[in-house]
Amino acid sequence: MPSPACEEAIKKAFDYRKAILKFISPNDVGLTGGHQYGYYLPKKIWRLYTVHGPVKGKNYEHHVEVIWQDGCITQSIVKWYGVGTRSEYRLTRFGRGFPFLTEDCVGNLLILIPERIDRFFACVLDLEDDIEDIQAALGVDVVERWALFDRDAAKPVETEDACMDRHFREFAKALTDFPPTLAFANEARQALIECVKSFMDSPSDNRLTMCTDTEYKLFKLVERKICEPEIVRVFKSVDDFLGTAQTILQRRKARAGRSLEHHVEYLLREAEIPFDIRVDVEGTKPDILIPGKHAYLDPDYPLEKLFMLGIKTTCKDRWRQVTKEAPRISHKHILTIQQGISINQIDEMERYSVKLVVPHGLHTQYPPKRRDKLLTFARFIDSVKVKLAG
Repeated sequence: MPSPACEEAIKKAFDYRKAILKFISPNDVGLTGGHQYGYYLPKKIWRLYTVHGPVKGKNYEHHVEVIWQDGCITQSIVKWYGVGTRSEYRLTRFGRGFPFLTEDCVGNLLILIPERIDRFFACVLDLEDDIEDIQAALGVDVVERWALFDRDAAKPVETEDACMDRHFREFAKALTDFPPTLAFANEARQALIECVKSFMDSPSDNRLTMCTDTEYKLFKLVERKICEPEIVRVFKSVDDFLGTAQTILQRRKARAGRSLEHHVEYLLREAEIPFDIRVDVEGTKPDILIPGKHAYLDPDYPLEKLFMLGIKTTCKDRWRQVTKEAPRISHKHILTIQQGISINQIDEMERYSVKLVVPHGLHTQYPPKRRDKLLTFARFIDSVKVKLAG
């Protein structure tokens, strides 16, 4: 069940028809050592939040009122930095004691809703369920630094590449119900292999990100085709409407987790790493057990050659689940596409001997002082292969 703050953000996003979503980065809170501070805003959609366009060689300030989820109102500034080497917009000036731009906010999700050009509603969500719920409700996936919810955008999904578009539409054409999540994963990956020449030569981190992003676009196209008749019908009651909406939201959330698992499994197989998936060992079912259950249950098999990899789209709280799995393995790994977590959370994971595996492109979303604690997916694969071969 979404929190009141999440529910309010969803309602206002639909009421005002647009919303900017971004994960709070170390750069936003001033952890990168530079002079930047304040929420980075995407330049591509500047007309949503300021009257000043991005002019090189100029700095501009646009005064705005921001109403926050706790009722606090800040007289803030959207500032364009165009002088020197800088070329960015930031939302800044919040006053002392502002609670939503501290070090512990790294990895939280900011939702900025323009009620008009000089007034916004803003909300920062830190609960994983809320972060998943609002993305599912708005039909967006914050796979890069930010995403835009635009209720007025044209509904047909058009990919930039005609080959990808052809693959997607051929896949969706014959469907009358949702296929298994593995079918989505396989189709997205096949489209990338056939349509993106550089895909197979890209590092495993890049391929993992491309697969999850591409599959989400494919899922959205299929969802629109299958669910539209259900959405436009006349509902019998409010409960009927809420039941339909809940089914759609749950399907979106379930797909996101399984999507990541399918693509990780594919890339491990491609790397010729042996593993078992969610097998029962000592009353637990780890997501990935390397090299497998047989080796794990063999008391003579070297401990240094055993690996457990949890797969979590978000891990701000759920990482604790893996600490009890496969107890014979003391050092755990979690692969996540969470866009940043706080220094305190990373330190706590280290105390529990949990190592984060994060695709390389997301490392900049983590605090600079702790990036050395992260493994890329490629480094994880390489380290496993070396240990297994030793």
